[in-house]
Amino acid sequence: MVAEVLAVIAALLAVASLSLTVVITRRIGSRDPVAVPLMWRRILRIQPLPSAAGSFMTPRDGNEKIAFIANPTKSGIEELREQALRACSIRYLPQPLWFYTTADDPGTGQAEAAIEAGADVVVAVGGDGTVRAVAQALAGRGIPMGIVPMGTGNLFARNLDLPLGDTQSILRTVLEGAERKADVGWMDIRRAYPGHGEDGRHLFLVIAGAGFDAEMVAGADDRLKRRLGWFAYFFAAIRHLGEKRMKAWVSVDGGEEIVGHMRTVLMANIGKLPGGISLIPDATMDDGRLDVATLDARGGLVGWTELFGQVMAQGAGIKDTRLLRILRTSRIDHVRGTEFDIRMDQPQKVQVDGESLGRASRIHAFVQPAALTLRVPQGTVPQRTDEPKTADGASDDADASPSI
Repeated sequence: MVAEVLAVIAALLAVASLSLTVVITRRIGSRDPVAVPLMWRRILRIQPLPSAAGSFMTPRDGNEKIAFIANPTKSGIEELREQALRACSIRYLPQPLWFYTTADDPGTGQAEAAIEAGADVVVAVGGDGTVRAVAQALAGRGIPMGIVPMGTGNLFARNLDLPLGDTQSILRTVLEGAERKADVGWMDIRRAYPGHGEDGRHLFLVIAGAGFDAEMVAGADDRLKRRLGWFAYFFAAIRHLGEKRMKAWVSVDGGEEIVGHMRTVLMANIGKLPGGISLIPDATMDDGRLDVATLDARGGLVGWTELFGQVMAQGAGIKDTRLLRILRTSRIDHVRGTEFDIRMDQPQKVQVDGESLGRASRIHAFVQPAALTLRVPQGTVPQRTDEPKTADGASDDADASPSI
């Protein structure tokens, strides 16, 4: 009798879990269809977003020279090249230049070569790694950058509201779209031991971090990423839920160090992740500052569940999530500034925009305001009021020192 009751309870829980999964997946698909694997989109009948058709402005200059920096490992590159050639031709633009990335140079050198060849617009074709590499060459130069997203996460492209999966609209954005300025973040890392890799400076456009998030990035299986997209990172995260918390000292804009235990420390230029998840809702790419958040969870699965609830609440627009910390097993602390120094008691894995950089014991991060000029869809450039560009002039409590 007991076995039958347990079986019924297990069946009800399974049905409830399946229903919840379907509801969440459909909700994510309604916001960002490309974030859901194709097979699931078909099963759940998730429709693509309407094409970004409509009136675009005419090209700025009939002699504007376009250069594409493409990752040749991405499928569909040759078809894209033909479409780009046709798009330039019908606008009476010069034949576009094409450069291909290599294993040794993911795009920075090719972007430099494109600039030397007289390119007026440089377009990154590939995933977040290609976008970062091209942005590194363009930062501070004022040359517009376009993006044709062809990666797994496409984090930066999603935050720019680019029409993922719609090649025609993407090309129209590259050739005729509006322009907006964006900050870039830079992270200097110092290794604890020579075997952990070289010290160096790395650009990031979305989020850089150390600890749990970097372990998740490094542990994601490449085959799962090709099949499941960004869902593959969740499977990698499960393997690291039980690992030890790290101890870190954080200094903001040269101020006093604050010490605390945490699962991860994140430095965000933008806080939105695939599926409409807002990890750091206040992070904005054009405010001249970086947002740093420390996330902590204790008590095993209970703490992680409470932390996940806080993250989802932030995505729903609830900034003050303290009321959700019923068991006090998790916390999110947030601070904003222009320069950060972080040192950790033990070497931790670090990542920038989903690329693992090995382990480091110290991090220095800073923002380069308005460093990039981006081609984006018409109507997506936000109207900003004049605001202070330093942490001292911030107008909300996010700029207060974090209690970590």
